[in-house]
Amino acid sequence: MLTPRLVSDAVAMALNEDAPWGDLSAELTIAAEANFEADLVAREPGVFAGGDLVKAAFAQVDTRIDVTDLVADGAAFAQGEVLARITGPARGILTAERVALNFAQRMSGIATLTARYVQAVAHTRVTIADTRKTTPGLRALEKHAVRAGGGNNHRFGLSDAVMVKDNHLAALGATEGSKLTEALVDLRRRAGHTVSVIVEVDRLSQVEPVLDAGVTGVLLDNFGLDDLRTAVELIGDRAVSEASGGVSLDTVAAIAETGVEVISVGKLTHGAAALDLGLDARQP
Repeated sequence: MLTPRLVSDAVAMALNEDAPWGDLSAELTIAAEANFEADLVAREPGVFAGGDLVKAAFAQVDTRIDVTDLVADGAAFAQGEVLARITGPARGILTAERVALNFAQRMSGIATLTARYVQAVAHTRVTIADTRKTTPGLRALEKHAVRAGGGNNHRFGLSDAVMVKDNHLAALGATEGSKLTEALVDLRRRAGHTVSVIVEVDRLSQVEPVLDAGVTGVLLDNFGLDDLRTAVELIGDRAVSEASGGVSLDTVAAIAETGVEVISVGKLTHGAAALDLGLDARQP
């Protein structure tokens, strides 16, 4: 998902935002010929993501900067661990520092939170997936971070698959019974056999009419645990069962234990806190 062009464009945008006319502090305090050595250090434990962005940030400012011993995306680390070593012209390192850290902190925060959700349901068959609740313009980066944390990606955008949500059904005037089934059958016919069709339901009475339409997946939104278990039994192997809504680290294990196949969690991206990472001058 993180193509070289996407990484390059994201870093260029961030650098232009941070230093549109240069770095006044570095240029006025540091000699042009000065060199610097620093370590990317973890202030807290977590799971790393964003290595390509870190390398690109320093390279775009000054190609003479070397980033070595960079840990892999998806690697777990302890507090105090060195995640990368940076050497080269001091001005360039200090100019790129905040952009590199911003990307690594944000993406590692998402990867770390995702890993916690994945671990919480490791005793079940469930897949933890993200949603489209991402920072505008940074979706590919944030979804990459979810993968680094061991999660899966839901659809990338509206063009990937048909997902019929409650407001679609309300607009259609087809929320129950045979009318719901007929509307979905017509939709499937017009979409074609290669397009996945997922339908969100918010009550048990909608499950059978949706299944009768032969959909790909049923998204069970804000169901209680008892209703989730009942819905999973109804769905069986006729479609993919997915739960969403009200999912937290406190509730995700119980939701997974109902037998649902996928749990989509918006908090993986919109609720993740940036991880505390820092760039420290290397001690001689």
